[in-house]
Amino acid sequence: MKILAASDIHGDLKLVRSLAEKAEKEKVDMVLLCGDLTMSEKSIDGIIGPFKERGLKVGIIPGNHESSATVNFLTERYKLVNLHGYSYYMEKVGMFGCGSANIGLFRLSEEEIAEALSKSHREIKEKSKKIMVTHVHPAGTLMERFIPGSGSDAVRKALENFEPDFALCGHLHEAEGIEELIGKTRVINVGRKGKILEL
Repeated sequence: MKILAASDIHGDLKLVRSLAEKAEKEKVDMVLLCGDLTMSEKSIDGIIGPFKERGLKVGIIPGNHESSATVNFLTERYKLVNLHGYSYYMEKVGMFGCGSANIGLFRLSEEEIAEALSKSHREIKEKSKKIMVTHVHPAGTLMERFIPGSGSDAVRKALENFEPDFALCGHLHEAEGIEELIGKTRVINVGRKGKILEL
């Protein structure tokens, strides 16, 4: 299974078209968008269309720049896979997630993040391959060197408890592309340019 994961698009339609072209060229099975698709709830037009025009399956979570209501609207309109508190199973890979962040316009508390990740993991906990999708990064990772204390303790705890193969996030633009191994989990800030994953 091949995935293109990206985050922090912030309404950049040129970037969206570039990512859609990359996904088509790479023949990915799914595109995962890890939040902050908009800039403060503005500019949702054209964000998903280029992916759907190419027949691509898209998974989505909100960032801290859009509400879960916006993600629900996009999910219904474009028949997307909403991973915000939900799970999805495809080709032996279980995906689960929680959007938003512990700061920003559309923030969640650490308790709400923990609850969403626990709920979404429950349905796919027995799958042999797992991907955890969040907007905010786990606490105590290399990404925090840019803004100390900016990570989520709830995301870190879920990572340690559920041991997904991949933990994908965005949020800190400065940390784009940073990868590290925590236990058996490959943690990646997928960033705006996106990251191709093969499972």
